[in-house]
Amino acid sequence: MPNLEVGGRTFRDIDSYRAAKRDFENIEAIKERHDMTKYEDVCKIRDNIENGNYRFETMLGDDFLDELEEALAQLERDKALSQPQRKGFKPFKKKPAKDDPDIMDPHKIFDDDDDFDPELEEEINRQVKKRERKRKLIIIAASLVALISVGYLIFYYTMYAKNDAEYNDLADLIDDTTTTKEYSVNIVHEDKTIPPVLKKYEKLYQKNKKLVGWIKIEGTNIDYPVMQTVNNEYYLDHNYNQEYDKNGSIFMDKDCDAAHPNDNMIIYGHHMKSGKMFGNLNYYTKEDYYKEHPTILFDTIYEEGTYQIMYVFRSRIYSEEEIVFKYYKFIDATSENEFDSNMEEMANLSLYDTGITAKYGDKLITLSTCDYEEANGRFVVVAKKIK
Repeated sequence: MPNLEVGGRTFRDIDSYRAAKRDFENIEAIKERHDMTKYEDVCKIRDNIENGNYRFETMLGDDFLDELEEALAQLERDKALSQPQRKGFKPFKKKPAKDDPDIMDPHKIFDDDDDFDPELEEEINRQVKKRERKRKLIIIAASLVALISVGYLIFYYTMYAKNDAEYNDLADLIDDTTTTKEYSVNIVHEDKTIPPVLKKYEKLYQKNKKLVGWIKIEGTNIDYPVMQTVNNEYYLDHNYNQEYDKNGSIFMDKDCDAAHPNDNMIIYGHHMKSGKMFGNLNYYTKEDYYKEHPTILFDTIYEEGTYQIMYVFRSRIYSEEEIVFKYYKFIDATSENEFDSNMEEMANLSLYDTGITAKYGDKLITLSTCDYEEANGRFVVVAKKIK
C-alpha cells in the first residue's frame, strides 16, 4: 500500500491524501506570499482563514491555524521582550497568587508602575478568550460525538440481539420430525405444476409466502431463510418479517425458479462486518477452510439439497458494454456448449482447484456477496447439487 502521508499526517484513502496534498500546496503558497516573522502578516493570514477567504479540505488546515496561533504567541513574547529599549521598562514580574505561589495572576503581570503596551495586553487577552472559546467548543463537540456514538452502539447491539433472536425463532419453526407429509396442492403456474411445500417449511411459508428456501453452512453464521420477490432491491434492506433492516436478507435472484430449479440459482446476501448474512462467506478464500467445510446445505421449500463447492472466485459488476464473463447473468444454459463455457470461465477465475466439475444437466447454486478488494467487487462461491 502506498505511503499516504502529507504534512506529518497519514491518510486512509487516496481521495483524502489528494485533498491533503492540495491543502499542503495552498499552505506553502500562503507562507511564500507573507512574512511569517511579522506580527501583522501572521494576523492577516489568521483573519483570512477565520473569515473564510482561505479554505482547507483536511485537518492540515487546523494544523496550520494552530501553527499561526503559536507563531502569534511567540511574536507577542518577542515584542514584550523588546520593551527594555523603551524608557522606564521593567522586566516581567511573576506575581504569586495568595493561595498558590505557582499560579500567575494575569492581571498582575506588570507592576503598577510598569511601562507596558496596552495594545499588546488587549491582544493577549483576546487570544486567551479565543482559545478558551475554542476549548469549550471542542469539549461540547466531543461530548455530543460521545453521546451519539453510545446511542448508536446501544441501538446497534439491541437490533443485533433482536435479529439473532428472531432468526433463532424462525429456525425453531422448521419441523424436522418428518418430511413425508407435504403441504399445499398442485397449482398450475406458467404452464408448470408447482410442487407441494415440504412439511418442515409449512409454518415458515405461512408466515411469509416470499420464502423460497433455507441455507446453512456449518462452521459459519450462515443459517438463514432465503427470500425472493419481483425485484432484487427489496430484500437488500428488509428482513423476513418485512421490516426495514440494514442487514437485509438472504434472497434468490428474481429470475430464478425455486419450484423448477434452474441450471444455476443465484443467491445474494450482504457482507456484514458483524458476520451476519454472508459476512462469513469469505472464509472460503482459504483453501484449508474449504477442505474442512466443502458442502452447503440448501433446501428450497419444495426439495432438500446438499451441494458440493466447486469454484471460489472474485469478480465485480460490469457495465453492459463490457464484453466479459458475468457470473450473475448465468442462470440457464441454452446448450451443453454454453454450460461448459460457463464452467470453464468459473474454473479460470477460481482461487484454487477443488477438483470438482459439473456437466450439463447438473444443478448449481451461486452465492454472491460484496467484496471490498475493488469497486463494485463481488465474492462468489459456486456449488453443485450432489443429493
